[in-house]
Amino acid sequence: MNDAISKAASLVEALPYIQRFQDKVVVVKVGGSIMDDEQALSNILTDIVFMNYVGMQPVIVHGGGKAINDAMEKAGLQPQWVQGRRYTDERTLAIAEHVLCNQINRFIVNFISAQGCEAMGLHSLSSVVLFAKKAYLAGEGGRRIDLGLVGDIAMVNSRLLHLLVQADSIPVIATIARDDSGGKLNVNADTAAGAVAAAMKAEKLVVVSDTHGIYADMKDPSSRISHLNLPQIESMVQSGQIGAGMLPKVEACITALKGGVNKAHIIDGRIPHSLMLEVYTEAGIGTEIVL
Repeated sequence: MNDAISKAASLVEALPYIQRFQDKVVVVKVGGSIMDDEQALSNILTDIVFMNYVGMQPVIVHGGGKAINDAMEKAGLQPQWVQGRRYTDERTLAIAEHVLCNQINRFIVNFISAQGCEAMGLHSLSSVVLFAKKAYLAGEGGRRIDLGLVGDIAMVNSRLLHLLVQADSIPVIATIARDDSGGKLNVNADTAAGAVAAAMKAEKLVVVSDTHGIYADMKDPSSRISHLNLPQIESMVQSGQIGAGMLPKVEACITALKGGVNKAHIIDGRIPHSLMLEVYTEAGIGTEIVL
């Protein structure tokens, strides 16, 4: 009986959030080690299906986890890194495209469809919504460092995305973009998610990661900060308090907020149903960032 009462109380707590987010767009970025844990990924996708059923309009942007590295290793290719970013040549891009589009994207779309929701895979092998320009890193003396076939988002087809969510379909975006000449560029999934959220003027961006959020002391998990505003997070970036692994996620949140998104969240996808706990409860479990 107590367990049933507790479940009922949880549903009642969720009600005002369900009402508040009716017909609101929420962009969910899924990546990192979550992609390598089928149970954790299934839990996140189940949360997204729930969100769709109660009237929210979720959009998924996903990365590749270790699957791309594993596929490269099987092909006899060694990943090359430049200042922490993957150098992408033609063979690497072909492998990344196959893994992201034919394997991971298809799994997500099929999982959602099996739960009775409509989903549409959007990527370089189907309908494209991400358009990019070639990316370079800044080197010493103002020189540009070439990353190969890597891109920065130049434009998002938000019109198509809005049409899909209004038709009660969940867009599932793999981050292989097109450039002006019709070529393909690999785009960081965090970066793409921030751009998608900004382009759609989403209610929320939720970055599902393998950390509980942002820590005051990166070596102390108990120092999680539950709420930050934009000036605070920018100060932490400038001071170096935010480490390299967290930086792309934080920059995606900054892009989203500056683009008109109301809130950004960084949560731990290894916690069962962390997405629902962050969106539908007062306490939340990750770090939320606001203007």
